Amino acid sequence: MLAHLDALHAFAGLLVGFLVGLTGVGGGSLMTPVLVLLFGVSPATAVGTDLLFASTTKLVGTLVHGARATVDWAIVRRLAAGSVPAAVVALIALSRMGHPPASANHTILTSLGVMLILTAFATLFQKQLVRLSMRADHQPARNTQIPTVLLGIVLGTAVTLSSVGAGAMGVTVLLLIYPSLRISGIVGTDIAHAVPLTLIAGLGHWVIGDVNPALLVNLLIGSLPGVVLGSLLSTRSPDHALRPVLALVLLISGYKLLA
Repeated sequence: MLAHLDALHAFAGLLVGFLVGLTGVGGGSLMTPVLVLLFGVSPATAVGTDLLFASTTKLVGTLVHGARATVDWAIVRRLAAGSVPAAVVALIALSRMGHPPASANHTILTSLGVMLILTAFATLFQKQLVRLSMRADHQPARNTQIPTVLLGIVLGTAVTLSSVGAGAMGVTVLLLIYPSLRISGIVGTDIAHAVPLTLIAGLGHWVIGDVNPALLVNLLIGSLPGVVLGSLLSTRSPDHALRPVLALVLLISGYKLLA
């Protein structure tokens, strides 16, 4: 039975990794609700395990983007200046809710449901926001440091509580703050920032006791080849059809978690 469950977890990792590579939608937006709704994993364990899962996969993505010079490290530092302290504060708050984390699970479920719904809209309307940001590119220069740090604080809190937000939400807001930056630079910067954030938040959940190492290994076994396969097929995928379907899945998942 255990081997069968391991195979199912690996298959879930393969499917989520494939979709992440195919569409660019963050793994946390897909993996965490799969673990909670389909496998019955407790919300705290799902979030903690997924955070370390994300830090591993996004490290690979960061190496690729770094080699292609599509990471703006100044923006990464601004985001981390807000997100890392916010993650620490959120972890302290979760640890004080007790373990087994009954109240923590309620907080995580609520945060996860809200973030999934927001991510659904961000996924659905991201291309429209790209066009809007490009039209706003001729506007006078503005101070971007404070909004970037504030975005980091929001992402640090949201990701620590739900493991969701560093992907579609982060990219969407960065597009509005930095309209002159190329899309590849926005994506690479967002992925690079997610590595220290998810690693710190994930290790914090591990200390609290909210990480399942065996589950983590099985998810990674499936996801790594899935990401590669999805990335290779991404240029041929019908993005205009996939994004609305993914947004609907995220919306329904968010609703079920809040219901």
